[in-house]
Parts: sequence; C-alpha cells; structure tokens
Amino acid sequence: MDDLQLDFLTRLSKALAKQFGSNCEVVIHDFKEGNLDSSITAIENGHVTHRKVGDQPSIEVLEDLSKKPEEIEDRLGYLTEADGKMIKSSTVYIRDEDGNVSGSLGINYDISPMILFEKQLQDFVKVEQEEDKESKYPYHDVNSMLDDLIKRAVKLVGSPVAYMTREDKIKAIQYLNEHGAFLITKSGDRISKYFGISKYTMYSYLDMEKL
Repeated sequence: MDDLQLDFLTRLSKALAKQFGSNCEVVIHDFKEGNLDSSITAIENGHVTHRKVGDQPSIEVLEDLSKKPEEIEDRLGYLTEADGKMIKSSTVYIRDEDGNVSGSLGINYDISPMILFEKQLQDFVKVEQEEDKESKYPYHDVNSMLDDLIKRAVKLVGSPVAYMTREDKIKAIQYLNEHGAFLITKSGDRISKYFGISKYTMYSYLDMEKL
C-alpha cells in the first residue's frame, strides 16, 4: 500500500475504535513484498486479541492469501475465538492497481459480554423449562464428535471460556464426562487445553462428581 492509503486507513482505524469502544480491535495489515510474518502496521485496542504492530495475520487471513488474487473475497461478520473470547470479525482486503491484495482492514469485536448478558436476559424472560432439543446425528470422525460435545458444554454453561468461573468449568467438564467425551483417545489433552486448566485439575473436577 502507498503512504496515502496507509495514512487514511490508520486514521480510520482510530475513528472506528473510538466510536465502538475498547472491545473493538481495528487492525491494518500491509502485505508489501509478501511480508506476512510482520504485516501489522497499525492496531487499536490490541488487547482484544493480544497482538501488536509487527505481528502476523490471523489464520483466516493467511488462508485467504494462499488463494489466487481473483478468488479472494472480503470476510464479513464471521465468528472466531481468541483466548477463550468470542470474537465477531470482518476483514476487508485492499488491492493495488493490478488487482493484487496489498493490505487489509480488520475489525474484531469481543462479543463475550453480550453473550453473557443474552444468557441473563433469557433466564429473566423464560417462563417455563424448555425441552432438551439436542440433535443426534452421525459424525464423520471422533474429532468432530468431540468438537460438538465441547460446543454443547459451553452452550450449557452459557459463558465463553474466558469468562467461566471454576463452577462453570466443573459443570462443563462433568457434562462432557456424562456424554462420553473422555472415552475418545487423547480427549483429555484437548479438553484441558480448551478450558485453560491442567489435566490434574480437570480430573479433580471429574472426581467431584463422585462425591
């Protein structure tokens, strides 16, 4: 990108971050000379994803950049995770005169507090117990099964991992155990890493179920 583009995008990133507050990260990437290892040239509210100037793009952006230029499209309103937070993201690609991607503007909004509020609001307006609507369908592999069980456990608790209390994690771990997640080979490693606890702590949560 040229200096005028960078100047405009940098000022735009400051305006967007100021407009939408501290939960809104805005990041500018410059892909000049294929410099993907340190493409971030400006970032506002970097605490959202814990990135800084000189860091590299997200996995989603790297996947896009591996495509042919004409196949790359903007990504709008997609969901990602960062350190247990639920992030709503949009990526707009900047092109040069030849149609090649020269940079990008990314917006990453931490919607975790809103998810917590949504749960509280649902609890407040609920008038009767809803029936269990868990779907049952065949999985292509055990990894897909484990991923689905983890998502269900998080949904049951109603909080993103970064905002879970010790009691929330105990509830999630016990749900996974009741639904056979620990029968999957090496599932303990993935589950403990996902919830940010040690395997020792994870198994101590399982022991509580027996008390």
